[in-house]
Amino acid sequence: MEEVAWKAIAAALAVGLSGFGTSYAQGKIGSAGAGAIAEKPEVAGMIIALEALPELIVVLGFAVSAMIIFTLH
Repeated sequence: MEEVAWKAIAAALAVGLSGFGTSYAQGKIGSAGAGAIAEKPEVAGMIIALEALPELIVVLGFAVSAMIIFTLH
């Protein structure tokens, strides 16, 4: 039972910490992007793409979490 509990904690940390990291990165990118768009509106497309890139971190955290959960016996 103890091994299952540690794997569950590890899976929760994988999703939780990746979500925290993504929110931090998107906050920084969003605030800098708002200033950049205010000065040069033509960079809006690039800022939107940069804002979407950190979402990959959450997807990878979810994939790691799923791999951990599916190895539970």
